[in-house]
Amino acid sequence: MIDKELTELRRRFRADRTAITHVYGCYVDAAGAIAAEFDASLPMLPAEEQEKYLELLKKGVSGSLGRTLSELRFSTEQVRSGEEHGLLMKLLQERLADAEDRRLLCQKIAGSLKLSESGFLILLAFDVYDVPFRGKDGALHSDTGDTQFSYLVCSICPVKETRPALCYEAAEKSFHGKGADRVAGNPELGFLFPAFEDRATNLYGALLYNRSRDCGYEEFVRAVFNTAPPMAVGVQKDTFREVLVDALEEECSPGVVQTVHTQLRELAAVHKEARDPEPLTVTCGEVSEILEQTGVSEPKMAAFRVKFEEAFGADAALPPQNLLNTSQLEYRTPEVVIKVNPDRQDLIRVRELGGVRCVVIAADEGVEINGVTVI
Repeated sequence: MIDKELTELRRRFRADRTAITHVYGCYVDAAGAIAAEFDASLPMLPAEEQEKYLELLKKGVSGSLGRTLSELRFSTEQVRSGEEHGLLMKLLQERLADAEDRRLLCQKIAGSLKLSESGFLILLAFDVYDVPFRGKDGALHSDTGDTQFSYLVCSICPVKETRPALCYEAAEKSFHGKGADRVAGNPELGFLFPAFEDRATNLYGALLYNRSRDCGYEEFVRAVFNTAPPMAVGVQKDTFREVLVDALEEECSPGVVQTVHTQLRELAAVHKEARDPEPLTVTCGEVSEILEQTGVSEPKMAAFRVKFEEAFGADAALPPQNLLNTSQLEYRTPEVVIKVNPDRQDLIRVRELGGVRCVVIAADEGVEINGVTVI
């Protein structure tokens, strides 16, 4: 999938554009049991409730590929006879109409997650998209499309318990006490099945939404899809740092890390300027080329390649921003943190002064301490 295709689907989550007629769901309590189920007819709901349901479903496929969104792949054997893929296909073909199959999916989800002390809400919906033809100019022509894309979308929202409070009643023009309520927050997890690729159906793929930076929700992914769970963004960053340090050892110098950071940042900038619809990724070989430019020795580069492939896989292609934070540059010691504009790395040097290794900052003017100008 590409971001343009995702944007096309997200535009559907409006009452005047969607073909969603029902939103199904259940509330999973703190013990992991399904405490309540519901079937809401979307057109029969007040406009405000319709918008809220559609907003939560849309957020379950929000963000960007490689960050909050990951593509999942099913094997040929799974598509042919896999239990998990089979259940998703039944739900798709039934348009979510079978309550027992919906309950089975919800039970799989409920048994694999614990999102909050107050439980969580599972929302499910089915939509049919009459895919319009896209011309060479990029414009969509709804009168010339001949493809339909049918899909399921799911949002899983932590439920939070509000505190008792005084609330204003407009009709009575006074405040009254209100007890604790359970409120559904923004989705923590979600998915779309099947994948929408080349603006058509791909039954071998699904799209996973994960809001968390550090948790991959492996048990959930295996329970619902039985596929290898994608590595969380924060874990990718930590793992890449460990690979660099362990492989390069004493050659992991400030200059090497600065160069890797700069090169990855430049790749992201060029990709953005080119408006390439395909997500930007880098491979082990491309990072190795950057290390070679810094003068890292061949034995250390060989060690890097081995450790990178062990950590991420032989054919891994990762977004640059998942390896190092390309939007900022930070120098950290146990007592001091220095944040630098990534475009001004030239202001920072590591030097040995009087036998002590120091981080030196060029500061000719405009220096403040707690808001007080000192230079």
